[in-house]
Formats: sequence, C-alpha cells, structure tokens
Amino acid sequence: MRAVLCREYGPYQNISVEDVPAPAQPLAPGTVLVDVAAAGIGFANVLSIAGQHQNSPPVPFIPGTEAAGVIGAVVVDVTRLRPGQRVAISLPHGAFAEQAVAQADNVFPIPDSLDFGAATNFPTIYATAYGALVWQARMQPGETLLVHGAGGGSGLAAVDVGKAMGATVIATAGDEAKMAAARSAGADHLINYRQADFRAAVLDLTNGRGADVIFDPVGGEVFDQSLRCIAPEGRIFPIGFAGGTIPQIPANILLVKNISVHGIYWGYYGGWAKQPRTPEIITRLHGAMETMFRWQNAGRLHPLVHGAYDLADCVAALDVITQRRAIGKVVLTT
Repeated sequence: MRAVLCREYGPYQNISVEDVPAPAQPLAPGTVLVDVAAAGIGFANVLSIAGQHQNSPPVPFIPGTEAAGVIGAVVVDVTRLRPGQRVAISLPHGAFAEQAVAQADNVFPIPDSLDFGAATNFPTIYATAYGALVWQARMQPGETLLVHGAGGGSGLAAVDVGKAMGATVIATAGDEAKMAAARSAGADHLINYRQADFRAAVLDLTNGRGADVIFDPVGGEVFDQSLRCIAPEGRIFPIGFAGGTIPQIPANILLVKNISVHGIYWGYYGGWAKQPRTPEIITRLHGAMETMFRWQNAGRLHPLVHGAYDLADCVAALDVITQRRAIGKVVLTT
C-alpha cells in the first residue's frame, strides 16, 4: 500500500510517499482495519515528524492521527462495529496511508450527512473543542465564548461547537477570509486583531464584563491580553502556541479575578497518553462523538475542509499548515 513515511526526525520536507507492507493479518485483539479515504493534517504532525511532540513514535513511522474511511475487517472480539461501516478514527500514528489499524474504542461510525474529508475534523479537533467547552468549562447557553485563531481548524471547531451549545461567540482572526469562515460557522462578533485591540473590543462588546470562556490556540501576547478581558470566574484554555511563545501564567491575576486555566491534551482521552484510559473515559468519549454526530445530522455543525491533497502531495499540504494559510481542515486523500 502507499503511505507517507518518516524515516528520521527532521524537517517535514524530508518525508516521502513509499510502497510499504499492508497491515499484518490476523489483526491484534480489539482492533479494526480501515480502508482510509481521507486523513486530517495539523501542526502536531509537523512536530511529530521533527521528533518534538510528546507523541513522536520511534522512526521509521507513518504519521497521522485522524482519518475517515470504511471498515475493512474487525476482530471477532469487536462486536460494536462491522465491515462496511463508514467511520472516523483516531490513532497515535499511521493515518497517512491507504489502510490503518485502530483500536476499536477509537473507531466512530459517522452519519451519511458527513463526507470523509469533513469527518476527519472530529476525532481530534472537534473532540478537543467539545472536551474543553463541555467537560471542563461546563459552558452554559448565553455565556460569552472568545475564540482566537478562529479561521484555523481548531478555532473554527470551537466556534462551531460553542454555537451548538448556545454561546454568544466572539471570534478573532487576522484577515477577511478567515473572519468570513468564522462568520459562516456562526460567530456573533468578529474582530480583526491586526486592525483592532481585541482586548478593548471584547470589553466593549460585553459591557466591561469580559468573556466567560476563552479558547486560545495562539498563546504568547494573545494569552496575556486575554487574561485582561476575561470575566470573573471565567475559564481560559491554552490549546496551542501557534504564535510561537508559551505564555507564563501569572498566579496573581488568577487570584484577583477568580479565574481558572484549563489544559486539555486529547491524547489522554484518545488513548495514546502514558496514563491508561478508564472505562468511564471511553464511555464519555463515545458519548461526545455521538452527540456531535447528532448535531451534525441536525445541521448544527459545519465542519470545513480547506483543501484535499493526494498522499503524494503531503509536503505541499503541510506547507499550507506551517504557512498558516489553512481555513478549516487540510486533508490527504488516498
């Protein structure tokens, strides 16, 4: 089968598409073979290929942690799934290939309303937004959600999930195209952070109170200023550090504003962190996916695909990510 192969850690430009052996048969207990139609790409793949991610497997390896396709085979101990089902999957690596093997607990049947490219949004990106806003923030209808980087995959997912939950969403982005995407996902207010002081704008939009929940994939100065436009008892999520700087969190501001900072690493829920998952976590995971797919079927979610690239064009697809040109999800197709 064709697959993207990382033979040594380093720049992603060094990866290549090669013919590699198909997954070994028989499958290991508790696993599912999926014929991959589309695989999602994110900045975490760049870090993994460079050996700089907490989820960097030993080389050589096939990158990719999220995909969608059709089940080709299941092991006899797997009763929840069957061959021929359309599914989205998450896995620690191996998605950038024509076939992938995933743990059955990380295989999620998708509705017919969802095409394979759009489905790659759900195993990690939409799941992270859901986990942050539902499980940790416990966000309520009518609360104000501030989403930074709202034109990228993570930001758009947070806008989309936030609106499905009934929040008033303020979205920041750096150009008109990205703001238009956030508007299409349901954002109530848009701020071009290159042209306006988002801190002042958020305070103005909330009559000085600030945002109840802040979803920040950017970090750096954006995080620092977010702490100055957050509401009392607000919750802020440092999702990533696309701005290049990891912020230092001043405990005195947490104290005087009665706010909390939440971390969310999806690998803990997805099954590739060092801590083993409990049955309760797996049940929560399946419930989250089922809820989001119901929202999708009802037209309440709008997962966006920026563009689809053949496996052979994987470097060009990663260029779109590193150059911050993506509006929505970038996918590889087989």
